[in-house]
Amino acid sequence: MNVARSHIAAAVQEAFHARSVGKADLLAWATANRAPVDVLQSLNALPDITYRTIGDLWPHLPDLPDESA
Repeated sequence: MNVARSHIAAAVQEAFHARSVGKADLLAWATANRAPVDVLQSLNALPDITYRTIGDLWPHLPDLPDESA
């Protein structure tokens, strides 16, 4: 699987509902939603900081395309 931003968003978008989240929150959310291993690996590469929106992830994942090829 080639990971794209759309895959990350599908796995964790709802985690941002009315709160900021950290890397551990994102990994837990994606795991609970049975995200593919590639998505979990991409999330694991994120810095351990707080993210207010899904858009806050993209500067830390600059090589991911919007959609998979």
